[in-house]
Amino acid sequence: MIVSNSWNILFWEYEFFAPNWLWLLIVVPVVLFLIFRREKRRGGEFKYTGSIETQRQLSSSWIIRLRELILVVYGLVAVLLIFAMAKPFHWAMYDDSQTNYKNGIDIIITMDVSGSMLAEDFEPNRLEASKRVAKEFIDGRKGDRIGLVAYAGEAYTACPPTLDYEVLKKQVDAMNGDRMMGGTAIGVGLGTAVTRLRNDSIKSKVIILLTDGMDNGTDLDPLIAAELAKSKNIRVYTIGVGSNGQATTVINSQFGPYRTTMETQIDEEILRKIAYKTHGKYFRATNEESLKNIYKEIEKLEKRKIEDQQFKSEPPPNPQAFLKWAIVLTVLTWCSRYMLFRTNE
Repeated sequence: MIVSNSWNILFWEYEFFAPNWLWLLIVVPVVLFLIFRREKRRGGEFKYTGSIETQRQLSSSWIIRLRELILVVYGLVAVLLIFAMAKPFHWAMYDDSQTNYKNGIDIIITMDVSGSMLAEDFEPNRLEASKRVAKEFIDGRKGDRIGLVAYAGEAYTACPPTLDYEVLKKQVDAMNGDRMMGGTAIGVGLGTAVTRLRNDSIKSKVIILLTDGMDNGTDLDPLIAAELAKSKNIRVYTIGVGSNGQATTVINSQFGPYRTTMETQIDEEILRKIAYKTHGKYFRATNEESLKNIYKEIEKLEKRKIEDQQFKSEPPPNPQAFLKWAIVLTVLTWCSRYMLFRTNE
């Protein structure tokens, strides 16, 4: 429970799931206007035979103003009740610890470890920056089984889906393409990840596929792998990594490593098609900060999907703050009227 927001009635910060009730807000000022008008025209309840000067001495303007203020407060209470009926919802007031995550999410991080990932437009290079961000993402999970697939011209499972995040992060650190066939076989990497996800009743299965190159594999077409993922209800979020333009990279040759400049070429069309086919999303990361934001966005998307599944069409509304203020104002106003304007029977 988030106490700091439990009295928040800043209505512009809320979403309203039954907004048609808000049309009643137009009625409130009209009713108040009619009541004020009637109050001004209302005659006295007792006949008074004294002079006007004496009558003015007995009257008090602050009492009139207080009566008007009480009417305004009643109008405010009506406004608060209308907001409550409109089913307000505020994400900051939602306690996600009550969400049923008992099955968690199955996630496979599928990372390109080909030679081009050594390009130095990220610090110190694309591969190491991708590893850092992946480990930060892993640290932020709870109750999710996460696995790791590495691919270049071929693919292997670096770590099957596990809840032991410390072991997983060690595998992330150790992952590289030194002993792998050269190339970028996106289809093989995706297909390997699909086979690692359990085929059971879990509601959310996700693959995060990261690459910085063009698909040149011949064993499995990426779109066929995407169809396989779709058949197992697996969403695939694809990430293209690399700055725009050229980047310096290290090439290992038989004469030793040397630096050269290469053009960033990402198979964005294939990545978009994979994401679209599996109801995922394609992202482009041009630096480490944007890559971090992409992982955060994926986390938000998956969190919202699980909440939507749990609450069917919408999460529970939060009218508590509006109702609390309505009750407090009603009690204060009633007490003021009882103490200041009570009449003898």
